[in-house]
Amino acid sequence: MRLNLVLELLDIPGQLMDVLGPVGKLGANIVTVIHQRDVKTERGTVPVQITIEGDEETLGKVINTLEAQKIQIMEIDGVLRKETITTILIGDIVDKDVKNVLKNFHEVEGVKVADFNLKMSDHPEKSASKFIIEAEYGKRRKIMKKIKEIGTSYGFLVINEV
Repeated sequence: MRLNLVLELLDIPGQLMDVLGPVGKLGANIVTVIHQRDVKTERGTVPVQITIEGDEETLGKVINTLEAQKIQIMEIDGVLRKETITTILIGDIVDKDVKNVLKNFHEVEGVKVADFNLKMSDHPEKSASKFIIEAEYGKRRKIMKKIKEIGTSYGFLVINEV
């Protein structure tokens, strides 16, 4: 069985070896590696494409090991993975219309609100809403900009994850 991965690595010495070492130790064969240091993602990291072979159990162990090492897997067999962004908006969201706020998030292509929680207060301006947003990989900057725009336009205090 073959598996094609696109990883996001820091452009520092040893990163590629940190990925390839465990792949071999777990018993998977490395078929191809495409590493172009002059191509950068929006985060300034280097996308690295690797193709590995092994049985299903071995390939599963490789994926789990890479994730445990905090190696960002952008794609598996051509399927983009999702990024999750959590943000809190504090303010009178009920009077400012929850539906319109949600609509603003969904205006960004490849983005959806996966979860929404609302904590009401006796003082509406102190109500808090928590949004968990799923986006196609690589859209974090665009989403963060949209969150800031929403906060500004509705007068919300915005608290984003770091």
